[in-house]
Formats: sequence, C-alpha cells, structure tokens
Amino acid sequence: MKMLNRIIDVLNRIEEIILVVLFSAMVLIIFIQVIMRKANNSLYWSEELGKFLFVWISWLGISIAQRKGEHIKITMLVDRLPYRVAQLFNVISDVIVIGICAVTFYYGVSLVVSQWTSPYAGIKISTSWGYLAVVLGCGLMMLRCVGSIVNSAVCLKNGKPEEKEGGREE
Repeated sequence: MKMLNRIIDVLNRIEEIILVVLFSAMVLIIFIQVIMRKANNSLYWSEELGKFLFVWISWLGISIAQRKGEHIKITMLVDRLPYRVAQLFNVISDVIVIGICAVTFYYGVSLVVSQWTSPYAGIKISTSWGYLAVVLGCGLMMLRCVGSIVNSAVCLKNGKPEEKEGGREE
C-alpha cells in the first residue's frame, strides 16, 4: 500500500508540474502576442497555440479538482443527511461521473484516431493532440473517481473520521 501511495504522490506532483508549465507557457505566448500586436507584427500561430494550451489545462485540471474535492456540487441535501448516507450518495455521484467520462473517453479516442491527419492551421500539428487532452483528462478523472469511491467505502466501513485539533480532519 505504501508503494501505491508513493506512485500516486509522484503522479500527483507530475500532474501539477505539467499544469504549471502549460499555464506559464500559455500566459507567456499570449503576452508576447499582445506586445507583437502593438508593434504591428502579429504572430499568426500564437492565438491558436494559446487556445490549444487552454484546452489541455482545462482537461488535465478536472483531475486535480476531483482529487481535491473542488468540483462544483449542490450539497444542500447531502449536507443534511447522516454521514454514512452522504457517503453512499458520493459513491453514486462518482459512478455517474465515471459513466459520463467513459462515454467521453470512448468518443475522444475515436476522434484522436480519425483526426490524426488533420492539422491545425496555425501551429501545424495534428488536431488529434487537442483531442488527446479529452482522453487523458477523462482517463485521469475516472481513476480519481475510483479512488474517491474507495475512500467513501472505507468511510462507510469505519464511520466518520475523528476530527483533529483545530477542526481539521486527518
């Protein structure tokens, strides 16, 4: 179990580093484009590359949001339920998300395959690279949901974790 936790920690760190690098590159490219536009020397590929990076950031970001439990949820009902029932609702919610991601993953793979020979006009790479973000994001999201289901199952078995000093859970 310790080895699995180490692997997950390393993957979490890699995911965060990739997102920071992509975001920094996107900001830099858009900044340079603004400067070049003011100098009447626009970079024709920069807007498309900025959009491409934004797509990757968005789809990889869903995994981090799931890991941190920061996706938007309407919890008005669940917050009023007993702890174990609320965990059961979390499991049901995660199963639904896995189903949606599985369908999106499937069609994303077919788009990656079918669009391999279609390049973006400005950045001259295959549009499959853009669709690959959807596939990877959904794949990571499904893995995170499985982890969330396991966590909820442990909570269902063991009950509500005890709160530590300062009101924080372990």
